[in-house]
Amino acid sequence: MKKADIALIGLAVMGENLAMNMESKGFTVAVFNRENGVVDKFINGRGKNKSFIGAHTLEELVEKTEKPRKIMMMIKAGSPVDEVIEKLIPLLEKGDIIIDGGNSHFEDTERRTKYVESKGLFYIGTGVSGGEEGALNGPSMMPGGSEKAWQSVKPIFQAICARTDDGTPCCDWVGSGGAGHFVKMVHNGIEYGDMELISEIYHFMKVILEFSAEDMHRVFSQWSEGRLGSYLIDITAEIFTVKDEDGTPLVEKILDSAGQKGTGKWTGITALGEGVPLTLITESVFARYLSSMKEERAEASKELTGPFIDFKGEREEYVGRMEEALYCAKIISYAQGYALMREVSQKYNWELKFGGIALMWRGGCIIRSVFLDKIKEAFDKNKDLKNLLLDGYFKNEVLGGMESLRKICAICMLNGVYAPSLSAALTYFDGYRSEKLPANLIQAQRDFFGAHTYERTDFPRGKFFHTNWTGKGGNTASTSYNA
Repeated sequence: MKKADIALIGLAVMGENLAMNMESKGFTVAVFNRENGVVDKFINGRGKNKSFIGAHTLEELVEKTEKPRKIMMMIKAGSPVDEVIEKLIPLLEKGDIIIDGGNSHFEDTERRTKYVESKGLFYIGTGVSGGEEGALNGPSMMPGGSEKAWQSVKPIFQAICARTDDGTPCCDWVGSGGAGHFVKMVHNGIEYGDMELISEIYHFMKVILEFSAEDMHRVFSQWSEGRLGSYLIDITAEIFTVKDEDGTPLVEKILDSAGQKGTGKWTGITALGEGVPLTLITESVFARYLSSMKEERAEASKELTGPFIDFKGEREEYVGRMEEALYCAKIISYAQGYALMREVSQKYNWELKFGGIALMWRGGCIIRSVFLDKIKEAFDKNKDLKNLLLDGYFKNEVLGGMESLRKICAICMLNGVYAPSLSAALTYFDGYRSEKLPANLIQAQRDFFGAHTYERTDFPRGKFFHTNWTGKGGNTASTSYNA
């Protein structure tokens, strides 16, 4: 009896579509789902007369898979992953490979890789982006973990992933340990930023410019043909064409309370832990939290007043200004995301290939866009680039569009229109370009109340001082450190 090339655990939306994708590329796939009846329903339904092998136990799944076995989990992140790993380990042999294709936290993947390797097995944590459609037709895949396992799974992963226009697969080895899931986490954080920025520009169009859904469809369709061209811009343009049963735009009937699954939050928490100012993406996460407080906001709107909208500019002129503002903010968001990847890559010695990551995101994933080609070019020119804003192309684009971003943010502030992530882009830019910030006063305050010490401008970095500010305190200083 022919055995499977790869086994897959979990036949929910992503797992089922990924299995269909693998089979369509010529691979035989063994499938298992812990819920009774799911496997038989799939084998006799969507998978009928195709190269699938059903299994009703993990033992059966392992037995029906060719050695070295490649067992891929498409299950809920967290403890379920650990539980399945513990059940699989006694059933597998040296050199077999466990793969986690879910949205696991990278630190969990770092831990699991070491644990599984200690058992003589290999472990791969791979980010899979593109949603249901991507899983079926070609996702972006970001594998990391046990590098010795890469050659075994590479033919399958690069066969099923998306490809760029020149045929380059949107999947390559990312790095050891949790590197793959880390890059996927940052991808999702950037996705949060992209979506929030687009929604704020939509809000500006609707509330300030009083554009109709037809107007907004026209503008976003126009942008999709230029430097903002991306999957998210494309689907936004399409959203404005869909009508409800009464003929009005469906989008305006959708409750303004955004959900999330946690990867954006993880990105922000990681940035806080590493001391990286990921202000735009983190603000985008907070924007979702605030949106979820629908009932409380409704009550507050009756009590807390703001300015009336008073816009006297030329509305069509602002189509260009909005495009420039959105592009500037997008560049700044990615600059922050890449700065986080740079910091964490150094911490874990992953040696992430930043240009290659942009290429992996070029097709299949939610943030796919023409813009990513420019990021690859930037890192091809300078692999040690500290910040995207220092690349010639991005520097010129941001400087050229900054007036528009300032105008859009100013109009929002003066008219009481919510635009947190656009504003975060602007304030990060102004902070990053400032040789001097008011943090000297913060250090004086810290030294005043807690003897936390400070450095001086007229002495080399690393030499710390303490002042007895009131004349009543002592000269003993606290230890200097950054939490």
